[in-house]
Amino acid sequence: MYDEKRRNNLDITADILRTAHGGAIKTRIVYQANLNFKIVKRYLKALLETGMLRHEGRHYYATEKGATFLSRYEALASL
Repeated sequence: MYDEKRRNNLDITADILRTAHGGAIKTRIVYQANLNFKIVKRYLKALLETGMLRHEGRHYYATEKGATFLSRYEALASL
């Protein structure tokens, strides 16, 4: 039986924002979040559109909105 917890969209979003907190290129996000480029591309697009990430040059940075999401996510996950 497979017991390992599968990550949902919120878990993946949090992993990406955590990685991009201090700035990260797409390759680092792929490896740190344990995803592939195709999936990361979709998430980055959505996070940029919602204002949780910003893109400067080759780097992605979590915005204040992204940091707020991450802190609330971590608070809920700790319950």
